[in-house]
Amino acid sequence: MPRGMGRGRGPVEKPQNFGGAMKKLVRFCRRYIPVIVVSLILGAAGTVCQIVGPDKLKDMTNEITKGLPAMVQGKPVLRAIDFDAVNRIVWLLVALYVGYAVLCYVQSWLMANVTQRTAQQLREAISVKINKLPLKYFDKVSYGDVLSRITNDVDAIGQTLGQSLGSLITSITLFFGALIMMFYNNVIMTLCAIGSALLGLIIMGVIMKVSQKYFSRQQIALGDVNGHVEEMYAGHNVVKAYCGEEDSIARFEKYNKDLYDSGWKSQFLSGLMMPLMNFIGNFGYVVVCVVGAVLAMDGKIEFGVIVAFMMYIRLFTQPLSQFAQAFQNLQRCAAASERVFKFLEEPEMADESDKQALLGANGKPVRGDVEFSHVQFGYEPGKTVIKDFSASVKSGQKIAIVGPTGAGKTTMVNLLMRFYEISGGSISIDGVDTKSVPRWNVHDQFSMVLQDTWVFRGTVRENIAYSKPGVTDEQIVAACKAVGLHHYIMSLPNGYGTVLDDKASLSQGQKQLLTIARAMVEDAPILILDEATSSVDTRTEELIQKAMDALTVGRTSFVIAHRLSTIRDADMILVMDGGDIVERGTHEELLAKSGFYAGIYNSQFTLAQ
Repeated sequence: MPRGMGRGRGPVEKPQNFGGAMKKLVRFCRRYIPVIVVSLILGAAGTVCQIVGPDKLKDMTNEITKGLPAMVQGKPVLRAIDFDAVNRIVWLLVALYVGYAVLCYVQSWLMANVTQRTAQQLREAISVKINKLPLKYFDKVSYGDVLSRITNDVDAIGQTLGQSLGSLITSITLFFGALIMMFYNNVIMTLCAIGSALLGLIIMGVIMKVSQKYFSRQQIALGDVNGHVEEMYAGHNVVKAYCGEEDSIARFEKYNKDLYDSGWKSQFLSGLMMPLMNFIGNFGYVVVCVVGAVLAMDGKIEFGVIVAFMMYIRLFTQPLSQFAQAFQNLQRCAAASERVFKFLEEPEMADESDKQALLGANGKPVRGDVEFSHVQFGYEPGKTVIKDFSASVKSGQKIAIVGPTGAGKTTMVNLLMRFYEISGGSISIDGVDTKSVPRWNVHDQFSMVLQDTWVFRGTVRENIAYSKPGVTDEQIVAACKAVGLHHYIMSLPNGYGTVLDDKASLSQGQKQLLTIARAMVEDAPILILDEATSSVDTRTEELIQKAMDALTVGRTSFVIAHRLSTIRDADMILVMDGGDIVERGTHEELLAKSGFYAGIYNSQFTLAQ
């Protein structure tokens, strides 16, 4: 079963189906489509205001030019400037640019709200989905991959969707608007401007093609560095114990050198883009000024046209780089959407809303009688793990399940709690088939203490009373006293109100004691102990064993243990091997048989000697 945090190793991936991924995203946020359309219209309208501005600057320049002194027979003759016309143009320009700023602000505000709402709902959908997925999904997908979808992928959608859509619409409007206005003012100068821009595009395309491979190498090298540091930090004690420092440093230096080589090349080439675009823009200014000056000397254009073209050159070349950036962001958004929606479309557990909660219904307590009848199960089709498991357990009995690794011990407990669905046979509690009731109704009948402890960030009280309403402080204190944890808790700064974090951490053994106290507080009729004492010392184990003996009184208990000394007092021991029960009986009965159990027990006794 794969476990652990996955790490990315590669550049921003491309979606397998860009159109399909974006359609799913649009359907998901369809309630916001009217707002998105209004936002894009506002952005386009603001861009139109920006485009009209240079044309009005042309008119104002021409009005001022008309009033400049003119040379008549070698002498300057003053002409009056029409300040009323200039003022009208000035106020119109102010209105245009204020309108541009306001419209763009409203567009950004609307899109920011839409994208963050979408990201919030995607996270909620993933959270709900996680609780609907069968455990077999997590057998094939690492926890790190699931976390990456709810964090990195959703963040990528939220950060790039709004920026890319708005930028794409405004860039298209700006590009074609500037092009139309340039043709409207003068065709010759427009063709010269397009020629200079094409030159820049060709050079930019060559640089992007060369730099892309270095960006890919940089991402791979970054993944290697991060992965190596994570592995070495997690296994720092092992590295020290086996004197692996030199090898670790050598590998880190290799990964770091690869990252340096690819990093400086990619950053150097990408750093050329801005100077190059500035050069192309300045080159365009020069072309426009030279061509415009020639046309103005011939009387074919007015001086204001040159002024307008100098601004339109900037507005025309600006969207070219924005196109590439916006499309790359949309690619990233689509790739993230594919991963998120693939997760949301995974097969879920069957809907059980129509099933009645028969266990513990009408205030009738569950006794804890458990019946396994010819149970069969396989994690994958055609690969049977549990072949024919049958056992009858009476209320209050302590049942131990033992056997070598891979025999199917933990699998049987998972099937009992309906974490997995059996392939054949039946499992019943108090005569009720567990398949006939909702899963939560089955889970309510169990307390569980696992080998892997789980403590979350919260107070000691919250950890012990986890998901159990109405627990009193007296019950919590009693449970902690029973497992011998009360004295340590009282030594903490705030006692049972102490928040468990890096400043108030528990040892592995203390975490195990806390989870046992949690099981005591749960007070369920059936108890499952899966290697519950594996992480504690012998003295603590004896204390826990006494607490467990008290806890199991009146409850049906299933104990999975490798240390057979802890289950000698079990009412029945089920010995499993290869998915089947090969022996069953009490400790003394099984030893007397001198069979499989006796071999395991004697080998442990010999090793202990």
